[in-house]
Amino acid sequence: MLKTVSTKQVRLGMFIQELKGAWIDHPFWKKAFKLEDAADLTKLQKSVIKEVVIDICKGLDVAEAEAEAVVEATSMPKTEVPAVVAIAESTPLPKPAPSPKPKRVTANEERARAKQIINASKQAVTSMFSDARMGKAIKAEAAMQLVDDIASSVSRNEGALLSLVRLKNKDDYTYMHSVAVCALMVALSNELGLSEAETKQAGLAGLLHDIGKAAISMDVLNKPGALTDDEFALVKLHPERGHALLIQANIIDEVVLDVCLHHHEKVSGMGYPHQLKADEISLFAKMGAVCDVYDAITSNRPYKAGWEPGVSLQRMAQWADHFDDRVFKAFVKSVGIYPIGSMVKLKSGRLAVVVDQSPKSLLTPILKVFFSTKSKTRLQVEVLDLSSPSAQDSIVGHESPALWGITDVDKLWAQ
Repeated sequence: MLKTVSTKQVRLGMFIQELKGAWIDHPFWKKAFKLEDAADLTKLQKSVIKEVVIDICKGLDVAEAEAEAVVEATSMPKTEVPAVVAIAESTPLPKPAPSPKPKRVTANEERARAKQIINASKQAVTSMFSDARMGKAIKAEAAMQLVDDIASSVSRNEGALLSLVRLKNKDDYTYMHSVAVCALMVALSNELGLSEAETKQAGLAGLLHDIGKAAISMDVLNKPGALTDDEFALVKLHPERGHALLIQANIIDEVVLDVCLHHHEKVSGMGYPHQLKADEISLFAKMGAVCDVYDAITSNRPYKAGWEPGVSLQRMAQWADHFDDRVFKAFVKSVGIYPIGSMVKLKSGRLAVVVDQSPKSLLTPILKVFFSTKSKTRLQVEVLDLSSPSAQDSIVGHESPALWGITDVDKLWAQ
């Protein structure tokens, strides 16, 4: 049953069927959704939209919402948490009714299958780039099979493949970056509650987003030093060249073409190639921007070592002019506040590396404890599940391996 109400009456838990007024005037990319994010409620009530249509069969009615608001206001504890934690632990983003998913397994259980998928993907993407360089058509069917395999792995355990693909070597970066962005796009799509069809579109867009680099010399792409102005100008042409290659290959999916062309746009309008701003950039291109940057800064490149995953998220959170806020919040949730491979310091003074996420909370991952900051010595490796009542420890924050002269963090979690 539909009911028109004032935006002042809107409360969390209502299902917004329609926002009265022009689409350009409201801050949401979805036309109909359940309102479950307090930040979205604030945006709606501060917007020029005065009325909305709610569906009381799918969400709360006015009276029900007011009653729940009273209960929440009197029972919710007040705590202070770091910025990235607050992003990931805030009320979940609107999602449709859940569909059946593959049974979740541990990162350790999924790792062997993820390695096989990564190896096959590397060969396929290398061949895809080679064909593009020689003017051959890109095989969309083969690309879609890769997306299906990657999506299946992410569904079983989102961290296993995402963490392993980050270990790409410098020479493989151009190819494996495409695989990584594909996996990140799938995980982000799941967090945003996109449909299965949209998730596959996003995955394919991630896989093909950098195909334009096939038109650029590998000597330039893998140059160990700083690029000259002319070389950088050449690299910046890859979105447009990739867009042309996709059309030439008869790949006309709007999402794939859009992400290829616009994944370097910034919400500030300072990106390229078209200097699009905020709402001028599509949801999928905003997703592509976050996923592309995250994999780039966490990977070892010819000219610099990658940043630690957790530190990367903290730094990205400070680039307010770069990413869409809503999309970035969902991205943090999709990879975890403490992604696999992150080194953290515990309240006890010990250092640990994240080896898996806990299904109970993003704040209590599964760790391998291996170092004492008090004695500055290695400890016998201990697996610690922070979600267990017997854990008796907690994370203080991210820690840089370089500060302690630790060089084998990746070996610790990947073994």
